[in-house]
Amino acid sequence: MRIAIPTNSPGGLDAERSDHFGHCDIFTLVDLDEGKDIKDVTIIKNGDHEAGGCMVPVKILQDAGAEAIIVGGIGARPMRGFADAGITVYFADRSSMKTAQDVVHGLIAAQLPVMQADQVCQGSGNCHH
Repeated sequence: MRIAIPTNSPGGLDAERSDHFGHCDIFTLVDLDEGKDIKDVTIIKNGDHEAGGCMVPVKILQDAGAEAIIVGGIGARPMRGFADAGITVYFADRSSMKTAQDVVHGLIAAQLPVMQADQVCQGSGNCHH
């Protein structure tokens, strides 16, 4: 399974998670072997958010083979885009899981819920997606 985590530069397992997945510097991609062990870690640069809004990261992660993304919040449009791309969106609270490694361990331990359409940010500016 390949999971994506929006992170700040320089990326990697020790990187701090980004507050806004659409504007993150880097996506840290983690390949899990049988969903339990970290097999590989790579980083890819995020695209220009201006060019296609929140759908740019959806395309980047789809092209990179991501099967899941772990976020602290997400808007309705990218949530639909990830669903259409077959990428599962998981929620991880940033106050308790601050690094990419924290969320990977949370996913392995089955502590992260799959986000549902009724949990998306409503555009009030309070969400960190």
